[in-house]
Amino acid sequence: MRKKIYNIVYVASLSIFCLANTSCKEDKKTIKPVVISFKKEGELTLYKSTSDSIVKTLDIEIADDDYQTQTGLMYRDSMKDSQGMLFIFPDEKYHSFYMKNTKIPLDIIFLNADKTIINIQKNAKPYDETSLPSKAPAKYVLEINAGLSDEWKLTAGDSISFTTL
Repeated sequence: MRKKIYNIVYVASLSIFCLANTSCKEDKKTIKPVVISFKKEGELTLYKSTSDSIVKTLDIEIADDDYQTQTGLMYRDSMKDSQGMLFIFPDEKYHSFYMKNTKIPLDIIFLNADKTIINIQKNAKPYDETSLPSKAPAKYVLEINAGLSDEWKLTAGDSISFTTL
């Protein structure tokens, strides 16, 4: 009888051990990175102030609420040279940007309420949290890939127009 009880206790203990051991194993989970895709929400045209000629037309995403303006192009891996992000603020005032969690080097173009370029912060470095301010009150800010403002010879006084979809 003792041997029978011993066998029952042994089998029960072994069963509990095996059950506990297999149920506690963690399944290997694959974490896929979130890819944020460009979403065309409008078109923007850049004009030279000296000739009113068209410099470039871009597809744009628009950031016009708190979440979008705070997030901007953060966490993006790339952006085409034919794309940009236009920030539209409710009021014309001094604005400052930084590159926290931004992987793409950018040119940051500040524009007044008349859609005229005030100043350009060129070649903003990825992940740099240094403040990049406007030199005067701005209502709009355009972010494009770094180096394009030089390539397109953009300067203060040039202007934009845009349409939304």
